Order: sequence, then structure tokens, then C-alpha cells
Amino acid sequence: MKPYRTLAFVFVLGLTHLVVGSSTALAVPGVTPNKVLFDATKAEMAGNADWVVDADVNNIGTGTGGAMVPGGGTDSNPQRIPTPAASGITAATAETYWKGALSSWGVALVKRGFSVESLPLGGRITYGDATNAQDLSNYGIYVMCEPNIMLSAAEKNAIVRFVAAGGGLFMIGDHNASDRNNDGFDSVDVINDLAASNGVATNPFGIVSNINQFSLTSTFVATSTTDPLIRGAAGTVTAMMYSAGATLTISGANAKGAIWRTSARANGDVMVAYSTYGLGKVVMCGDSSPFDDGTGDTNDTLFTGWAGEVNGDHAKLAINGCLWLNPVPPPPACDADVNGDRLVDGSDLAMVLQSWGACAGCAADVNNDNVVNGSDLAIVLQAWGACP
Repeated sequence: MKPYRTLAFVFVLGLTHLVVGSSTALAVPGVTPNKVLFDATKAEMAGNADWVVDADVNNIGTGTGGAMVPGGGTDSNPQRIPTPAASGITAATAETYWKGALSSWGVALVKRGFSVESLPLGGRITYGDATNAQDLSNYGIYVMCEPNIMLSAAEKNAIVRFVAAGGGLFMIGDHNASDRNNDGFDSVDVINDLAASNGVATNPFGIVSNINQFSLTSTFVATSTTDPLIRGAAGTVTAMMYSAGATLTISGANAKGAIWRTSARANGDVMVAYSTYGLGKVVMCGDSSPFDDGTGDTNDTLFTGWAGEVNGDHAKLAINGCLWLNPVPPPPACDADVNGDRLVDGSDLAMVLQSWGACAGCAADVNNDNVVNGSDLAIVLQAWGACP
């Protein structure tokens, strides 16, 4: 499936500005529904973490300045395409089909029709760069689970533009002072820096991380019967268990809480939040533990947060979040719908008749041959009725 373009994005960001640090103007890219990219470029596998979908090799170590170094240790080194192939996954496939603390998440997504990839060490976070095979325009959802390396100016800009164009961002943090690669920054810093300085807008998603740490089980979930995270197709979420996580603060009209730390349901005490920005959507959680399936790197101590806590509600939350984040493809082209109301009727016929003759670039020139004539009339009559 190829990325779809969206004219509305032109108005969201102008798209005449340049990538930060580049002198090349961007084309108008899009996003690709039903494809999920899990980031592994920001030390998500450092220390006692293993936030990857699948890794066939364990040879990563932490080098100077917190850089992830192949051959320097025993941490997971995920490849782009999980193996064995996703085509072998059935409804009965166990999450151990792949190896990683997020393998349950990946397998569950495939069972729902998504394709899953990792952005491996050395991969580039870009948006609108045709030279990058893993450019964000080739995906519908981008997952960053506890990134521990700060994003560059260009990377932050790319992520925000990806969301604005219709992409879905699933960002997961952890508690304050959880610097796993010892570079002086943790996921709280990464989340808040993305909000503060991205070259597009200040706090575009209306969600930031608090600098704190809590461990508790909360049942204070959103009460709306239409809340997409709490009452989605994957099931109803009634509780969440934080194991040393940081709460979030939401602001603005588009950001909403899904789970709170206390019954007060204060905007500054949120555990899971979601928001819209431009044409896209964002989900954020302040703790990585709920997404840990307990398997993966045997050198790490992992926990069964995915299905082993709060009756499997963490798994429901993650899948509900992805189903909500997934971009909706545009309707099929309907060239005979001259006035754009998704219905071919007398109004469209009248526009063709009124524009009869030479008419370069006009809407009534259905077949784009710069003249409105019997060929255009025939197309309209053949397509009469509601567009598909």
C-alpha cells in the first residue's frame, strides 16, 4: 500500500519550510495505514530494558556518551524485519514466535492485520525523505517505548510533521532518573524536549511528562462510553498498574486523559493520555512496564506487564491505542463526482454541460484532456449514483 497524500497537510504546516539543518525543500509526503514501526535507535534496549519486537542477535553495548555500540555487549540488536516471517502468524501463534519484551505487542498487531517493522540501530528518523526506505511516510504508526537518547532537531521536526500529516505516534516514557545508557538523559527528558523544541509548534500534542515516580494500580479510567482507549475493539480497560512510572500533564482542547492516578482525575495527574494534532493522533503513557511481556533478552530482568497484570488490561490498552492511531485511508477516487460531494447526480451533469468545450484544468474535465465533451458526459452517466 502506497502512502496517501493529503492536501490538508499543506495548510497545517505550509510545507514550504525546510527540514531543520537542510537546504532542500520537502515534497508533500503522506502516511501509510496498517504499518507499524517500532523505534530501536534511541537506546530502547540499554541496561535492563528490552523494548524491541524481535532481535536475532544480542551484541549491543553502551559506549562513550551513551551510544549503542554493536559488538560491545549482550543487549538486543533488532533487525528491520522480525523473523520468522509475519506470514506464519495465525490466531493461535504464541508471542514467543518473536524474541523481545514487546514481541506480544508485535504478534498481536499482526493478528489484527498490521505489518510490523523495527527501526534498527543506525536507522534514520525522517519524514519526506525519499532516500530513506524507512521514512515515516511509509508507516501509519510510530512507536517509541522509553527512548533514552535525545532526538535531534531534524528528528523532532520529522515526528511532529508525520503526526500532522495523519500519522499516529505511540510514545511511552518511564520514571524520572531512568537513564539506562548513562548519557545524562532519560525518557522524561526526551518526551519534554520533543514538546518544547521541534521547529513546528510548542507542545503540539498538549502532553508533557512530569518529573516524578509512582508505583500503584489505578482504576480511575475515563468514564465516557466512547473513549477509544478504554472502550475499544480490543476490550474494555478497567485498570492499569504503574511500576515506577511518571505521570503526565495534559493541556489544550485536544488532549484528554484516559487513566488517572487518583479519583480527582486532575489534568496534571494523568497516567495515560491521548490527543489529536493536525490530521494525526498521539497516545502517551508514563510507564513502560505495562508493555513488557516478560520475554526477550535473557540477560535482563523482565516482567509480565502485558498479560500478567490487571487481567490483561495492558494488552487491551495497547491494541485499542493502535486501532485508534491507525490512519484512515481516503475514499477511492471518484472522478465523475465533479462537485466533490461523493454523489454523481444532476449537479455534476449540470456542471459538465455548463462547461462544454475547451476547458483546461476545470473540474468538469473528468478525463483531463483539456476539453469537456461527450467523453466526460459518458463517464458521469456511467458512474451515476453514490461513489464507492
